[in-house]
Amino acid sequence: MQTLWKTDPEVARCIEEEINRQDRELILIASENYASPEVLAAMGTPLTNKYAEGYPGRRYYRGCEWADRVESLAVERALALFGADHANVQPHSGTQANLAVLMAALKPGETILSMDLAHGGHLSHGMKINFSGGFYDVVSYGVEPESGLIDYGRVRDLALRHRPRLIICGASAYPRVLDFRRFRQIADEAGAVLLADVAHIAGLVAAKLHPDPVPEAEFVTMTTHKTLRGPRGGMVLCREAYARKLDSRVFPGMQGGPLMHVIAAKAVAFGEALRPGFAEYQQAVVKNARALGETLRARGFPLVSGGTDTHLLLVDLRERGMTGAEADVLLEETGIVCNRNLIPFDPLPPTKTSGIRLGTPAATTRGLGEAEFRRVGEWIADVLEAPGDAAVRERVRKEVRELTSAFPLYPSLRAAWARPG
Repeated sequence: MQTLWKTDPEVARCIEEEINRQDRELILIASENYASPEVLAAMGTPLTNKYAEGYPGRRYYRGCEWADRVESLAVERALALFGADHANVQPHSGTQANLAVLMAALKPGETILSMDLAHGGHLSHGMKINFSGGFYDVVSYGVEPESGLIDYGRVRDLALRHRPRLIICGASAYPRVLDFRRFRQIADEAGAVLLADVAHIAGLVAAKLHPDPVPEAEFVTMTTHKTLRGPRGGMVLCREAYARKLDSRVFPGMQGGPLMHVIAAKAVAFGEALRPGFAEYQQAVVKNARALGETLRARGFPLVSGGTDTHLLLVDLRERGMTGAEADVLLEETGIVCNRNLIPFDPLPPTKTSGIRLGTPAATTRGLGEAEFRRVGEWIADVLEAPGDAAVRERVRKEVRELTSAFPLYPSLRAAWARPG
């Protein structure tokens, strides 16, 4: 680390400043988390040097003894964590995990039924300019206007009318429990294969705080960061009948050599998730989200669906006459980092939006509890109620910094990356 300051100080400075930024800011982006020092250590190893195209015991290069072992560990731990028949830990991202499933389950031009991106779905579920929308015929379902909840009756009607080959359940901005059993019933009635994308809620599923998709779906995809708190990457679980086809679609279907250093980090993260303390962490994530949501509702900020069952919530800003793009800039000035987000039936485009998305995984990892999240909710309300008041933002910025100082992040890493002299 100190050597990099001598050989490439520009990059070293970027790393140092990013570590400092994460330490001093309060991260409420629902798709972000803090990987453990052990996960980070696994990623920064010479495993990155190893080409290991193929699978354990079936590689296209020699010298893969330890690559085989570490990938096998990741698979074994994933299966122990989720109880699936088969796991592929090689996808570089959740989007690539979804691509692998679509390639395994569909032919180009066949029909997908998935959640509308504007209602909380994901771009890899059928966005027009994404591969999913370009290669396949996509039919979308959404939420009810009044409740903000998935309209399962509408899902069934669409499934029976269009007879999709694949139904996708899962979302990137849906704060309520997903009824996987109901989706299974609809898929069976329509003759469809079911894909459950649990990228956001994988940690809650592993901790048994959310219904389990594995018994219901032929395929389950996820990211290994977010609530799982591992490295950035993807994974696919599937039933044994689909294992060979899925593996061939990951390699050589869409990827070459796997990222062995990231797979090692996935193994570490899965090992951490198998420990008893992980369930306690996930319980805190949900409690903190509810505390944050209750505080904002008490201050007069409507929440999509009225609240949350998970790690995230959507704040509707239409009554405030403010866009999500304006709100997330104001909050970032105070050290509170979130993202603008479409709300169901949003009249604004994705570049502006009528809402913001807030999530609790990262700050919960840091150690914040319900009391701290209620304070955070008050700060958010203070800033958004007075968008023109710089003094309010300055006060909140100081209070946020005091809070983050009380819950320091990566102290040894900050010391190791500190600029020489």
